[in-house]
Amino acid sequence: MPASPSTARAINDRLALRLFQQEGPLTAGQLKQLTGLSRPTVADLVERLTAAGLIMVVGESGEQRRGPNAKVYGIVADRAHLAALDIRTEGVAVTVADLVGRVLAEASAPVGDDTGTGPAVEQAVALVERVVKEAGADRLHTVGIGAPGLIDPASGELRDSSGLPQWHRRLVAALQERLPEARVSVENETNLAALAEQRDGVARDRDTFVLLWLGHGTGAAVVLDGALRRGASGGTGEIGFLPVPGTAALPSSTDCEGGFHSLAASGAVVDLAAQCGISTEPGQEPSAVGVVRAAAGLVRSAVRDARGAETTAGASGTAREGEVSRSVRGAETSASPRAFPAASPRAVPAARFLDALADRIAVGVASVVAILDPGCVVLGGEVGQAGGDELAARVQERIARMTPLPTEVRTTALGGSAVLRGALLTARDRAQEELFTPGERPVRRW
Repeated sequence: MPASPSTARAINDRLALRLFQQEGPLTAGQLKQLTGLSRPTVADLVERLTAAGLIMVVGESGEQRRGPNAKVYGIVADRAHLAALDIRTEGVAVTVADLVGRVLAEASAPVGDDTGTGPAVEQAVALVERVVKEAGADRLHTVGIGAPGLIDPASGELRDSSGLPQWHRRLVAALQERLPEARVSVENETNLAALAEQRDGVARDRDTFVLLWLGHGTGAAVVLDGALRRGASGGTGEIGFLPVPGTAALPSSTDCEGGFHSLAASGAVVDLAAQCGISTEPGQEPSAVGVVRAAAGLVRSAVRDARGAETTAGASGTAREGEVSRSVRGAETSASPRAFPAASPRAVPAARFLDALADRIAVGVASVVAILDPGCVVLGGEVGQAGGDELAARVQERIARMTPLPTEVRTTALGGSAVLRGALLTARDRAQEELFTPGERPVRRW
């Protein structure tokens, strides 16, 4: 059955708006070429979208032809303003953008471990209000929040968790109260990171993949056939609770210690580096954010030392491959590092550390691969980014020996910023979904 005229107009309008979002400003002629619609149909939809306050003339283009210049149309970017928040155990980051996702202002602030729930919430809300003011926005249309923990699939709310600060849940409620006209939504941080990698990062060519988050804690996001999978209770990807060999105990329903978290979270990475003879800089360890930075710094330094040593070894012809590890936990029995020239004293512990870390990460990756067969695993978070291709290659080598399922291991393109980027993308999608609904409406600025 052919679509009714009103349905056809709605479809064409939405198609045009998506093209404006993807391609940027366009002339009516370019819109005709991209949509395949007739010139009169394009003229009608441009008139409708302009009258609705969704697009406007943003310039002119000669299009290399005689006659008057063609008008160039673009989305009315200030029709709505959006905010994205990345809530961490140790602080919060805020970005405010316009309707097309252009960042107007951003800031972050730490929240100390000893800060009470009420003061922490007020500090975070004040940061949001300051960034909104700096962006020149009168109000917010949509707010997207990324937070650690489980999101109830029925209510969309952040579930109470004994391992996370209480101010996280209170902040979401406080923003809904202080911004009554805004649409506020919250999503698991790792899920948002995966969406960002799928849209703007290293997974743009993959419909199915898993993102393994390696930061303060661990997590996984599962994208199958282009769709994010959350599970029956919203807990898909809680890999920190995965029982693994080499830990002192099993995880519990309220504590992931003893699970994969004990092998690959930032605190475990710092401890592993010490076992391999690599120490952190003094004063880096006390806070949660300090541990994350210390872990990422140790991995980054080890990669640099290992790469430099391999280059020297390659030039001198003295490198040889070591044996494969048979241990997960113990650094002392980890993969024997390649032999490096004596001129690189830091190379041996660096390679030993990267090999031992890859052993640990491979345990979690192999479990995911055995169940989901994603074909691609992205190492995300601050530690995944710091490890780069060196760490990814080591993990992929181990996975190739542990499973018959071909799996590519990639390094995040976005690192720790992926959560904020994902929150902004979801806020933009939600706002556009509402505002791009065709039909006459009064123009209202958000």
